[in-house]
Amino acid sequence: MRWMMLAATLTLAIAPAVSQAAQIYKWVDAQGVTHFDAQPPAGQTAQEIDTGKPVAAPPSPPPQNQDGAREQEAVDAKVRKQVAAQEAKRKEACDEQRTNLAQLQNNPRVRQEVNGEFRRFTEEERQARIAEVKKYLDDQCN
Repeated sequence: MRWMMLAATLTLAIAPAVSQAAQIYKWVDAQGVTHFDAQPPAGQTAQEIDTGKPVAAPPSPPPQNQDGAREQEAVDAKVRKQVAAQEAKRKEACDEQRTNLAQLQNNPRVRQEVNGEFRRFTEEERQARIAEVKKYLDDQCN
């Protein structure tokens, strides 16, 4: 076990040095296609790519003027308000469905109003409704 730990540690210690030793070449062929490879092409000039140098970060966007920033803040606030309202509706619907599920599971004599009359669910209807509510809760409320 110790030998495995020692081998793993040594492998990890030399891995950065090995990866930096690899040289990459870049060239453009006659059709204008750019190629990258570990071997330079024969009879063609290639540019060496320094793999040890970090890639430069993209330039930052130009600063917005104050009016643009205020407009963006107003739009952001409106969107946050809409999202909060939708989340509140979703939470309310989930709470209602959880209540319905509890009633369906705990009461085998559930009734439903159809055309002004109340009728009881059959056991198959009740089990189907339980499955529907569970699926809704899994899809919308988790």
